[in-house]
Amino acid sequence: MESSGEAAFVPHEDVQIAVIVPCRNEAAAIARVVEDFRAAVPTATIFVYDNNSDDDTAKIAREAGAIVRKEALPGKGNVVRRMFADVEADIYVLVDGDATYHAASASKLIQKLEAEMLDMVNGARASAEDDSYRPGHRFGNALLSGIVATIFGNRISDLLSGYRVFSRRFVKSFPALAGGFEIETELTVHALELRMPIAEIETPYSARPEGSESNLNTFRDGWRILKTILLLTKTERPLPFFGAIFAVLAVASTVLAWPLALTYLETGLVPRLPTAVLSTGLMLLGFLSLACGLILDTVTRGRQEMKRLHYNSIARHRGGQCD
Repeated sequence: MESSGEAAFVPHEDVQIAVIVPCRNEAAAIARVVEDFRAAVPTATIFVYDNNSDDDTAKIAREAGAIVRKEALPGKGNVVRRMFADVEADIYVLVDGDATYHAASASKLIQKLEAEMLDMVNGARASAEDDSYRPGHRFGNALLSGIVATIFGNRISDLLSGYRVFSRRFVKSFPALAGGFEIETELTVHALELRMPIAEIETPYSARPEGSESNLNTFRDGWRILKTILLLTKTERPLPFFGAIFAVLAVASTVLAWPLALTYLETGLVPRLPTAVLSTGLMLLGFLSLACGLILDTVTRGRQEMKRLHYNSIARHRGGQCD
């Protein structure tokens, strides 16, 4: 990983940068976020999408100079989907509105994206403060990041980072199906599945400002993220997913059938007919699961080809040719 930079980034005059900030009830932090990112990326347009806040988040963001829009559907995933659809730019900086991410690192992330023609640069959180990154969140992030790395590829260490920079072709090819905080998982898996050029840079991570409270629930949202990983595994890796089910069912069937087989060889009788029926049923279900995996694997490959073709058809910069 690389360390973060401090200097403001001044892009080519034809490159439009959008800083997009999903937030809910961030009145205590949003002004600082807008001001810090304006200083870090002076040419960027800052969009704040308010997700049904019941405080003065929208008013404060507007007074700080951001373009404020509203998304009524609750959940970060719904906000990100709306932002990706509405905002037109060449480079997108996605950051949470809680003032925990290092705005000055934006220049480093953007420069990395442009210099190496990448589609995503992830801001991996590096925290020197104990209260900035709760132990439960840290452990959960490490666990979920490890699961995704094992299944989809070990290219991102901080799965749940809310600080990322994207190319236009990433944003406009991303389907955004998640509704809540599991959106970060979906963003990562999208990049890994299409084998996009991506990178990760370590960035400072600090505690929330006083008076600001997290909208993330460790156990509830952690469970939702885990379910998203399982769903994406079923969708994007159907053969290993259903193959694992086949293996479990086949082992269970064999364990049940083994003593029956020994008894039959010795006596010619099957004394426990219900067990024999259960064993046969489990094995049939196992082979049915395997058949589903083989069929869906072919379907998934076709879907991936279509997604890749759509991704390739999108220019990195608006009005330009594909690089």
